[in-house]
Amino acid sequence: MVLRVRSKIWIENDKGQLVIGTGRLRILQTILETGSINKAAQKLKQPFRAVWGKIKATEERCGFKIVERTSEGSKLTREGLELLWTYTRLRNRCEKFTDTQFSDLFGTSATTQDPKDTAEH
Repeated sequence: MVLRVRSKIWIENDKGQLVIGTGRLRILQTILETGSINKAAQKLKQPFRAVWGKIKATEERCGFKIVERTSEGSKLTREGLELLWTYTRLRNRCEKFTDTQFSDLFGTSATTQDPKDTAEH
């Protein structure tokens, strides 16, 4: 039997509202990749309205814009990029810590989490 450790990391504001988690990370990564909210929504198989709503909610909860719409499409703002990279670093560090603790406590090799296996909070 192979044991695997799982964890979810998300960031909330002081009201307990989701700011960023795995799903919103994917949205930001896909906007960065495609240069378009609409293309990101299509690629993620989510309605444009749902993606736009998550972006706006995150902006309201953070107090700054994370996506800027331009004549060529959409791009992440400096703050949006910083949120994406900082959250990604946090997730990676937490994953490494969890893997190490799992190995120490269970005496077995930890299996690294597959990001596709974790859903947004």
